[in-house]
Amino acid sequence: MDYLLQGMFSEKSLSKVVGFFLREADADIAVRRLLRLPGMEPGQVRLLGPQHADLRNRDLLSRALEPEAHGVFTTLVRTHAIAGLVGAVLGLMAFGYLIATYEPAVLNNPLLAFIAIVGFGTTFGLMLGALNALRPDRVWVVNRVRSALRKRQWVVVAHPSDSHQAALAQDLLDSSEAQVVRTL
Repeated sequence: MDYLLQGMFSEKSLSKVVGFFLREADADIAVRRLLRLPGMEPGQVRLLGPQHADLRNRDLLSRALEPEAHGVFTTLVRTHAIAGLVGAVLGLMAFGYLIATYEPAVLNNPLLAFIAIVGFGTTFGLMLGALNALRPDRVWVVNRVRSALRKRQWVVVAHPSDSHQAALAQDLLDSSEAQVVRTL
């Protein structure tokens, strides 16, 4: 499954695992433990403290929460292209089915029916691609991080490279008594 998702998204890390700590010492321990996970590299773990609450939103996002800015743009293009193509193919299949079942509305004006059915399929595919690319789950996590930093908490952000690493990171942060949130 990770391989299929990596094909659609061009980011190395598809999920974020975030732990919220009241004390800096606990957050530091969590960072060191995360870095000992198999395959976890230093660039995949970030520590944010209350001093980061005053950073401009763009700086906070680009440095800690979305380190792969180029990957995000490529993801936008890929998800739209793939989802639009899938929508068009489903539209073609629906049109073929309606022709094969001798639907009178389609047989009376096949060109108009083709344009409408394939057009709507492509449009809905593009809309789903946009929803997928926007990743509303990440917006929720970013807002939680901002709120925690304003409350003078420490935040550990892990960018696991696959679902196994994400599960290990979440288990590790859960065991450290941190409040943990995760993107899909």
